[in-house]
Amino acid sequence: MNHEEVLAEYDRRMRQDARPDGPGTRIERTDGVVRQTGGPADGWHGVLWADLTPATADAAIAAQIEHFTALGRAFEWKLHSHDRPACLAGRLRAAGFVPEDEETVMAARTATLPASADLPAGVRLEPVTGPAGVDLMVAVHEQAFGPGRTRFAGQLTARLAEAPESVVAVVAMAGDTPVSAARMELPATAPFATLWGGGTLPEWRGRGLYRALIAHRARIAAARGYPYLQVDASDRSRPILQRLGFTALTTTTPYVYGS
Repeated sequence: MNHEEVLAEYDRRMRQDARPDGPGTRIERTDGVVRQTGGPADGWHGVLWADLTPATADAAIAAQIEHFTALGRAFEWKLHSHDRPACLAGRLRAAGFVPEDEETVMAARTATLPASADLPAGVRLEPVTGPAGVDLMVAVHEQAFGPGRTRFAGQLTARLAEAPESVVAVVAMAGDTPVSAARMELPATAPFATLWGGGTLPEWRGRGLYRALIAHRARIAAARGYPYLQVDASDRSRPILQRLGFTALTTTTPYVYGS
């Protein structure tokens, strides 16, 4: 995989040419940025891409603060390490943004990824198609990542009801207990299917569930014609993804305003 070519494709198709990520949201291109304004209160609001210079950055930042503040919304500036100008991170901090944890943007060709992986004895994968399945995912994620999954539950329930072709969700069940869960988003006009979640209960970690969920989604993405899988990886998941064949493209840091 050619790093520079894939990174350029990611920037263009997933950021510059981004499409709304769910019902009721809109993409706007103004003041040198591409931003999403979520329709429902629990939608994602933020800046996906910026084409700025040191001379234009401060005014563009101020314009985004004014836009989202007028709506009463906290928002995120999704900054990548290769974004320009190089001083943008410092300018965001000076304007009142708070950085969260850095993640690594990784990608792999679906054709090169394992299409299957062994599950622990007694564990099965169940597709999530409605509110009952979303509740199971929330139960896993609250134990794996912490409380505060209301926004996630609302967004996923709406996507499954209104645009089910745009998302795949799955939960790993040990008997009646959900032990791991993940989803994959399928943009209609881009070559990258994106991976999210992958949370696993602490007592079930290290038993191959994360790899099995990657393989499950890779198989579906390949069948639907997506040449790449992309994921924003934490430090914990990055080594596993590297062993599976994912390559680091860049890093990304959410800069949050008004939370």
